[in-house]
Amino acid sequence: MLLALAIGGFGLWLGQTPSFADYGRGVAAIPRPEPAPIPEPEPEPEPLTLEGFVIALDAGHNSQNAANPQVINALVPDGRGRMKACNTVGTMTANGYAEYEFTWDVVDRMRALLDAEGATVRLTHEGDGVGPCVDERGQFPQTHGADVMVSVHGNGSENPAQQGYFAILSEPPLNEAQGQPSRALAASLMAALAAEGFTQSSAFEGGVMLNSEQGTLNHSERPVVIMELAEFHNPEEAEAVQDPEVRQRYADALAAGLTDWLLAQ
Repeated sequence: MLLALAIGGFGLWLGQTPSFADYGRGVAAIPRPEPAPIPEPEPEPEPLTLEGFVIALDAGHNSQNAANPQVINALVPDGRGRMKACNTVGTMTANGYAEYEFTWDVVDRMRALLDAEGATVRLTHEGDGVGPCVDERGQFPQTHGADVMVSVHGNGSENPAQQGYFAILSEPPLNEAQGQPSRALAASLMAALAAEGFTQSSAFEGGVMLNSEQGTLNHSERPVVIMELAEFHNPEEAEAVQDPEVRQRYADALAAGLTDWLLAQ
């Protein structure tokens, strides 16, 4: 009897015990966490077009030249064994817009464009002083580690019918840089000005004046060009140079021509 009860109780106890399968019933599965997404690597920035180049820009004349005749009339070496005046005041339009205002604004706009492309831009002056003298300007590219120099000017021909841009090159060249590299630079700058819609001067064959008297050119040991961008005594161009949009176009063209030349080296 006791054995039967014991066996019955044991069976009852077994009957009340859930099977192993019952342990999975009614129990919510714990979700596995999603793996964190692997971030895409950021693309490396493309190198800037002019990174590594050092460019010297020379804005012709300066704002305080006229007030300091004793400085700008002092004689300095012209680079060919002669002496000449340190600098000049430059030309101006009939209504008093000065060449130095124009050259400084164009060069400052060029600086912004070239700097944005990664170039290191060095200026011969900051537009608010006297000089520098032409010998110092000419020596500037080599003393400041520049690869090239462009000097920006406006011309003051007495003939009001004369118009358009032209380049001035050192002739005969005093070193290799003043030769073919400077001629190629002038060609690139003039091509860019033409593409921007500006008129080339007919006063010089091919728009190039060959000159032995420019100290800025004679002293340079790097490729160098003086660009005379407009005629300040021509009524149409005198009005145009006073327009900021036109000055920006000059800057755009010169920066483009200079960039083309640099990338071809």
